[in-house]
Amino acid sequence: MAFRDLSEVLDAGLSLPVNGKTYLVPPVDAETGLRLQRLAELAAQTAKAVEDGEPLDGIVLDDAHEVDLYRDALGAAYEEMIADRVPWPALKIAGVTAWLDAAMGRETAEAYWHAGGDPERLAGNRASRRAARSTRRPASASGTTRTRAKATGTRGQKSSSTGN
Repeated sequence: MAFRDLSEVLDAGLSLPVNGKTYLVPPVDAETGLRLQRLAELAAQTAKAVEDGEPLDGIVLDDAHEVDLYRDALGAAYEEMIADRVPWPALKIAGVTAWLDAAMGRETAEAYWHAGGDPERLAGNRASRRAARSTRRPASASGTTRTRAKATGTRGQKSSSTGN
């Protein structure tokens, strides 16, 4: 079987509806994707450091870098959103969503978008998924348990005449 062109297989981009208009976010180029991936790794390290109570020395994303992140992740949609005077919270959520899509995948990006960028709502979704996975299910529908047959050997005896 011959390989198909990847443009036939990969998503054409990300469609983000904001205030009645849908913005098309094109896929990022390879260099930008690698940079966004490194930033995602840094974000994961930062989150772990916060959870562990470690200092955040040298882990900073200033305002200029934040805008660069949104511009890089949104591509041409960034300028279009600026021209349309999209409110800052919407631009920020769209930018992070596009970043997550490029760096961590569509499922993560959709979860962030549908939570409105609210970490509390995201944490609640994660907690409910974890609880659902950890809920024990009965072994059988009747609630009965299986009984085991008793072993028929004698304890302590060797299995061969040589003692091995």
